[in-house]
Amino acid sequence: MNRKSFASDNYAGIHPEVLQAIVESNTGHVGSYGKDVFTEKAEEKFKEHFGEQSEVYFVFNGTAANVLSLQALTRSYHAVLCAETAHINTDECGAPEKFTGSKLIAIPSTGGKIKVEQLGKHIGALGEQHHSQPKVISISQTTEFGTLYTPQEVKAIAEFAHQHGLYLHMDGSRLANAAASLDCKLRDITTDVGVDVLSFGGTKNGMMIGEAVVFLRSGLSEEFKYIRKQGMQLGSKMRFISAQFLAMLSNNLWWRNAKQANDMASLLAERMKRISQIQLIQEVQANAIFARIPAEYIPVLQESHFFYVWSELESVVRIMTSFDTTTEDIHRFADEMERICRN
Repeated sequence: MNRKSFASDNYAGIHPEVLQAIVESNTGHVGSYGKDVFTEKAEEKFKEHFGEQSEVYFVFNGTAANVLSLQALTRSYHAVLCAETAHINTDECGAPEKFTGSKLIAIPSTGGKIKVEQLGKHIGALGEQHHSQPKVISISQTTEFGTLYTPQEVKAIAEFAHQHGLYLHMDGSRLANAAASLDCKLRDITTDVGVDVLSFGGTKNGMMIGEAVVFLRSGLSEEFKYIRKQGMQLGSKMRFISAQFLAMLSNNLWWRNAKQANDMASLLAERMKRISQIQLIQEVQANAIFARIPAEYIPVLQESHFFYVWSELESVVRIMTSFDTTTEDIHRFADEMERICRN
């Protein structure tokens, strides 16, 4: 039996509507490097969702989207403030620091979120030549712990950043999940609350390959085409990335996929709450579940439904749902949890 993995939404395949869009774009010869009708239409879709002033550049993966976004905003003597759990700090192999030359300043966080009150002490060195100069605040939506920033929280951080001459970057690899959970438009938690540059994810929400760097504030993207090229992220056959985003941002596919993943996580969380040996360590807000499971049960459960151990010391695991997770998948996994925990 081909059972679904709960390790990551990256494990899921391609949504049929996205795959069909790739097939339909695979006709004839069109211009390369983004000079094609699919890219033009996709760029218009981004303007519909993020505002007329938005400018989008497609890249291959999320690390590139984050790194090149930050590179466009910084010079080597700058610093980027982020949560200690941020993907740019923990899971990108030092790429942000290597390719931007900037220093990452990791801020202790609760549930993956940083608060405005924590930022003040990190800007005291502004103008001091002996210290790296803070230039960007980077937040993740959703966070590495699956938690969400409300529009009000994002706006407060953006206002702080702009008041002190800093930019606000958002790692939105799961932005769709956040918007679906908050029941809002994509621009409600980005453009309209002061985000300057966004890394917008597609791969985790049903695309085959491709992410987007979206400049939401005019005047920030003037040299980005050179940065992207030098960063080896300019796709020659860009239509095959653009066509996917065109499908994703049409007919609410981005929302449908994200909501399905979120709903499945909520359903599994409710089932897990009934098992006394399992403890959810935080509220499930999107498509990630963090739970404490007795260590002896984990390898047995992983034999049938793979997931990652987040902390061996604390016996905490991360369980992710995807756009293609079904209620049958959830109940099968939950039934297995109950059986193993009974024994």
